[in-house]
Amino acid sequence: MKLSDLNNLSLDNIGSWPLPVKAVFALVVCALILGLGYWQDIGPLQDSLATTIEKEATFKQTFEFKQKKAANLVPLKAQLVDIKETFGDLLKRLPNKTEVASLLVDISQQGLASGLEFQLFKPGAEHPSDFYVELPIEIQVVGNYHAFGNFISGLSGLPRIVTSHNIHIKAAGKDGMLSLDTTAKTYRYMDPEEEMAEQSRAAKAPP
Repeated sequence: MKLSDLNNLSLDNIGSWPLPVKAVFALVVCALILGLGYWQDIGPLQDSLATTIEKEATFKQTFEFKQKKAANLVPLKAQLVDIKETFGDLLKRLPNKTEVASLLVDISQQGLASGLEFQLFKPGAEHPSDFYVELPIEIQVVGNYHAFGNFISGLSGLPRIVTSHNIHIKAAGKDGMLSLDTTAKTYRYMDPEEEMAEQSRAAKAPP
């Protein structure tokens, strides 16, 4: 078949085309159909599949996260119960306003029972904080190491919460005695009026 024969081919008479030309033409038509089908159908489907795979990975991560939370739910509930019980026990150890005076007496008696001589016992200004009020007490006592240990241990063993801060020990300058300076802190409940006032103050405070 010559090149001039190809120029004489007409689409109106495809049946008379030579067999090789028919085969090539059929392949071209099939390629065009496949390309058009891919562009219109398969391409968008592949994009949709990729999006679905990404969503599946996200859903798996979310499911695994929630599954871990669900698996820990029972021990977390049990832990919450323990925390509430511990917190309740601690709250019971907070005196109210009327019990603070007797607590101060208990602290001073603890020092005297330990064989210490008080040089200073000065309750400071109260500091509100959340649902409780903190009361610092400046204390200076004279004695020996053994008496100091009994005193600090006795404070921690009181039925009410008392903590010791900023402990300093130095020579007292007489008979080999020592001087202990510390700030004891005790805590009490806020009564409802105080709690409301503190919440109001906190709300008005600048950020």
